[in-house]
Amino acid sequence: MKIDLHTHSEASRDGGITPEQYAKVLQNEVLDCIAITDHDRIDFALGLQKALGPENIIVGQEITTSQGEIIGLFLSKAVKPGMNAQNTVDAIKSQGGLVYVPHPFETVRKGLQAELMLALRDEIDIVEVRNGRAVFQNFSKQALEWAETNGCEKAASSDAHGVAGLGRTYTIVDELPTVNNLVAMLQNAKLVSRKPPLWTLALPKFNRFKNSLRGQR
Repeated sequence: MKIDLHTHSEASRDGGITPEQYAKVLQNEVLDCIAITDHDRIDFALGLQKALGPENIIVGQEITTSQGEIIGLFLSKAVKPGMNAQNTVDAIKSQGGLVYVPHPFETVRKGLQAELMLALRDEIDIVEVRNGRAVFQNFSKQALEWAETNGCEKAASSDAHGVAGLGRTYTIVDELPTVNNLVAMLQNAKLVSRKPPLWTLALPKFNRFKNSLRGQR
């Protein structure tokens, strides 16, 4: 099963993947399960999960904390942005979600830094060791070494902000993921990473401009 645990819909201020595009990617078996991890909101993800099914759509959120970005997976309610990392992790865990660290060690995209990750080590479920948009800052090697040293499971995800980024960087697991089986399945997962077209790296800025024209901040 090909899963992508980090994507941004048109509901993100810099995202652009539409409901129709998510549905087509799943229908064409480009991916089998997709987490929608919009910035600081889950309403789009909840709606699409209802339309396409929980086996196909994971409700997630890329949460802005005062110390960097953290993704919560398998959420039922939005996590308040702006808290520190520990309180954010506590909020994710309190609703039975999984803690996923996107693009660790990066500074441009506000990844968690090494000292903080060490402090949170026992509560981190998954570390993103391959990010489909990691070009100018690419800490994949360091992320992999950290995850293996500290006993955290690993994943590859696209961080796609447009449909062209989907189906290039993803993780292959044995079954459709649930909150109960995902972490265990990642122990034997295969990570696939192929860079998307370079022009897709400009999509967040383009989407931010486009979304601002329709009144979305």
